[in-house]
Amino acid sequence: MAAERVYEAWKGSNKFLFGGRLIFGPDARSLIVTLLLIIVPVIVFCVFVARHLRHEFSSYNAGYAILVMAVLFNIYVLILLFLTSSRDPGVIPRNLHPPEEEFRYDTSVSVDIGGRQTPSLQFPRSKEVMVNGHPVRVKYCDTCMLYRPPRCSHCSICNNCVERFDHHCPWVGQCIGLRNYRYFFLFVSSATILCIYVFSISAFYIKVLMDQYHGTVWRAMKESPASVILMAYCFISLWFVGGLTGFHLYLIGSNQTTYENFRYRADNRINVYNRGCLNNFMEVFCTKVKPSRNNFRAFVQEEVPRPPPPIISRESEPDQGGDPRSKVEDDLDIGEDLLKISQRRNIEEIDEDIRSRGSNGPPHNTSEVDSVLGSDRRAPTIRAEARHSSEERSESWEIASEVLANSNVTESRGYAASKEVRQKLGGSF
Repeated sequence: MAAERVYEAWKGSNKFLFGGRLIFGPDARSLIVTLLLIIVPVIVFCVFVARHLRHEFSSYNAGYAILVMAVLFNIYVLILLFLTSSRDPGVIPRNLHPPEEEFRYDTSVSVDIGGRQTPSLQFPRSKEVMVNGHPVRVKYCDTCMLYRPPRCSHCSICNNCVERFDHHCPWVGQCIGLRNYRYFFLFVSSATILCIYVFSISAFYIKVLMDQYHGTVWRAMKESPASVILMAYCFISLWFVGGLTGFHLYLIGSNQTTYENFRYRADNRINVYNRGCLNNFMEVFCTKVKPSRNNFRAFVQEEVPRPPPPIISRESEPDQGGDPRSKVEDDLDIGEDLLKISQRRNIEEIDEDIRSRGSNGPPHNTSEVDSVLGSDRRAPTIRAEARHSSEERSESWEIASEVLANSNVTESRGYAASKEVRQKLGGSF
């Protein structure tokens, strides 16, 4: 079986082409709509507008430049769209295990394991890091099992953590992050310029038709309805791509992301990333794009098994569990000790009574005393039988209760024997 490559075992929702060389979002089909919205108007423009303007400028056939400019600029916009949608936006690789250095045991939440209350293993949901001398809170991602770097967020559509996450753009079918934000802005701004160019040339062609037919604007519009449609289309498109370009110019100047602007707008937070307008623009357009953290064409490395996290013992916490079998044996030992103490106390009382009365009295009945001592001899037998049967866990607690009951019976018998001996000894005097 051939080794599996990283892009084949990728846990995100991305789509890969050409053996992992190109990475797209799960909604990459929306690119078809975006391509049609760009290519079709330019084709209509070249066929019905720019072609008729080739000879309108007599010097050096300048009219051809209108057609060539439209084609080249359209290709430039498509290249920017390709660079935006087909490259890694800054995906952070997932961890195979949670970070061990962040383990901690929460004693307030415990898990019952084998009858023992064990502290639950917890992760701090966030921690603080310093950015430009200011503390910034970063959150733990349960999906990627890592603490997200500052300005990183988890995209719910692509199911990845993306560095300097801006937003997920459905028009390009990709997340916009650290590694493709520059191309995204150039794509949007270039599409805005292309709309202005097509709108302007189409309006110029209407003016040319008015001069040729010496008519009104309505006559010119009837002669070239394609120009009217293109002007209307570009006017509507400018509200979207033009407004988006202006908004991102503001974000770049203040060093914000779309996600930060919408999420923290009402918090009045200090922007710790703002380095001044000029430096902010240079950071976006004049810095080298960082290499990808992922080698999608590499082979998947076999996971090395890791030992389980160490269990931290706490002396302050009493042992509330353990082996039930050892606990039964401890209970048997305690019951036997109590039995011996009670028997020993009865025998000592009998001996003391005999000695206090002297040696003139008749000899006492030794058989009754032996019966008391015999009960002491029976105790190890009870203990051995009970301990032998306690090996079976299902009967352990019944044996303990039986032993304790036997100890009570033996104790009562010892007490009755001692009382009878006392009465006989008292009657002899």
